[in-house]
Amino acid sequence: MKNNLQKVVKNESNDYICVSFCFSMTEEKRKLLTDLEFRVRQVMFMCDTLKEENIRLKSDLQVIQQQLVEKTEQLNQLKTKYDSLKTARTITAASVDVRVAKNKLS
Repeated sequence: MKNNLQKVVKNESNDYICVSFCFSMTEEKRKLLTDLEFRVRQVMFMCDTLKEENIRLKSDLQVIQQQLVEKTEQLNQLKTKYDSLKTARTITAASVDVRVAKNKLS
């Protein structure tokens, strides 16, 4: 199979020259070209698949980061409540001790 291809070449003096190429493709070269085309399609498919996975993983990451922020806020609120309860318990225990001491003295 013979193909005539033309290529426009620009030389140093900015003149354009049309160059003709003639070549024949052997069976081995056709197989290599077919194999290359197949592999390029595979790479393109894998690239598309990885892009989709990347988008999904970024979305999952955003959800998990939001959950982390919410849980951190919840933890801080629980710590504040716990500290308030400890303080209230300490004050209550101290006032009970004062009453018990007054009752013993009376």
